[in-house]
Amino acid sequence: MGWLQRLFGMEKPQNPEQAVSGQPAPDAAASAPPEAQVSPGDTIPPERVGLNGEYDQSGLAKRVALAFDQDSQLDDINTLWVAQLGTTVVLKGSVPSQDVLDKMVSVANNVNGTTAVDTNQVQVG
Repeated sequence: MGWLQRLFGMEKPQNPEQAVSGQPAPDAAASAPPEAQVSPGDTIPPERVGLNGEYDQSGLAKRVALAFDQDSQLDDINTLWVAQLGTTVVLKGSVPSQDVLDKMVSVANNVNGTTAVDTNQVQVG
């Protein structure tokens, strides 16, 4: 079971490379809920862009999970969870080694919208 399926109950999108890039769909702002305060014609903040370019409150976390799915070194780790606080990706759980954690931080940092990766809640070993 992949990251997206395990964490969000979702299948990989048709175009995963575009999803990880976090480019909003042309009419994505119109799909944002009223509390998001995004008007049609505005752009969606990168951390709120979903897998298909739509507004998604957890868009960054989902795109990081997808990026982990696409990396063969990370696709079988099932003891870690991905969340987000604004533009910060939060990793929680455990990983087998510091090398794996370093790789995950690197992958997460390369997802559009990520400004930091918090690993304070990750146990190594």
